[in-house]
Amino acid sequence: MKPKLFTRNFTFLILGQISSLIGNYTLKFALSMYVLEQTGSASIFAGLLALAMLPTILLSPFGGILADRANRRNIMVALDTLSGLYVLIASFAMALGQDIFVIGALLIILSVLGAFESPTVQACVPQMLSGDNIVKGNAVVNQVASIASLITPFLGSVFYTAFGIRPVFYAAVVCFFVTALLEWFIRLDYKKPEQKMGIGVIIKEDFSVSMHFLRREQPGIMKLLLLAAAVSLFVAGTAVVGFPYLVRTVLGLSATHYGIAESAMGVASVLGSLCVVVLAKKLPVRHLAIVLVSFGICLIPCGIAFLLPVSTFTRYLILLVMFCACQLGCSLFSTYAISIIQERTPEHLMGKVMSYVFTLAMCAQPVGQIVYGALFDQFVSSAYWVLIPSGLIVCFIGLASTGFFTKFEKQASTLVEKETI
Repeated sequence: MKPKLFTRNFTFLILGQISSLIGNYTLKFALSMYVLEQTGSASIFAGLLALAMLPTILLSPFGGILADRANRRNIMVALDTLSGLYVLIASFAMALGQDIFVIGALLIILSVLGAFESPTVQACVPQMLSGDNIVKGNAVVNQVASIASLITPFLGSVFYTAFGIRPVFYAAVVCFFVTALLEWFIRLDYKKPEQKMGIGVIIKEDFSVSMHFLRREQPGIMKLLLLAAAVSLFVAGTAVVGFPYLVRTVLGLSATHYGIAESAMGVASVLGSLCVVVLAKKLPVRHLAIVLVSFGICLIPCGIAFLLPVSTFTRYLILLVMFCACQLGCSLFSTYAISIIQERTPEHLMGKVMSYVFTLAMCAQPVGQIVYGALFDQFVSSAYWVLIPSGLIVCFIGLASTGFFTKFEKQASTLVEKETI
């Protein structure tokens, strides 16, 4: 009899993620529209995003240590409760003026809390599931995130356009509190450590053990993370900063157009996750290099659209189709790569290793966002000078990674053979 995917714990985790992500994404979408409308600058928008990501980058490794040392259920409940409280406080602070400062402070606080929650949630999946269900479980988590990104731009644009920014804050507060309530019903095995050690000793020991694992026992995982970070610099810079800036500022389209585009990208992300569920372990690791090349290929037509004498709506459609294709590939790549890492990581290191996944994946994002924010401001009337070279560079990285993924796949096959023997 096959083990059930939607166990009691996993069901509550997914329901909590649905509520949390809807609140989080709707809030961040409305905030991005608000900042762009108030400032009209891609650099300020990108700077806020980059500043907000720094706490996640710096604190995620400590979040991984906490996830491996404490009760993961209690961590998630506490963090979502705090998120709801801080959003509520920010909603009142907005009325006092200094809106951009309040938004920046809120994004930083949510980033700090996210640094501890993200590795905890990812570490829970292999603890709740086993075998092929780990891949499928990660795909479901990714699908939830994708569906949330599909729904929330529409919700955000409707709420923001009709009522302004503050009702969005209140809706996010409700979502965070509902999430904390759902997570309270999760039951995970937790054994308190017999030996009590100081915080400094714990941090030193955990960093030493986890880094030895990545550098000596599974160096392929570290290389995979570094490769993903390199690609993230270009993809995050163009998608997170460039796409909304091109739609709203360069093309001069409404928040509704951007909301529709974000929803379409959400559909693409869901399709990417569904591909992982259907393929499970049938997708060869070496084919991930092709996925990386596809990222770059998608950026090139976006640049060409600004060279051709076509209408604004035609350029919008080209951007929409290409970024959706890119999103599908990103969803497939990230879900499959995380599952590979989890399968090769022992339980007692899961939180720390997953925190490194988030840390290294995000290290390049603030740099990419700042660089692309400046580039799009500089080449506001000639975006092709940003998009086409970026696409070519990502294509080169994908082609150069072919040998690595082939070797990585062979190592995995050898490991399975040894375990069978």
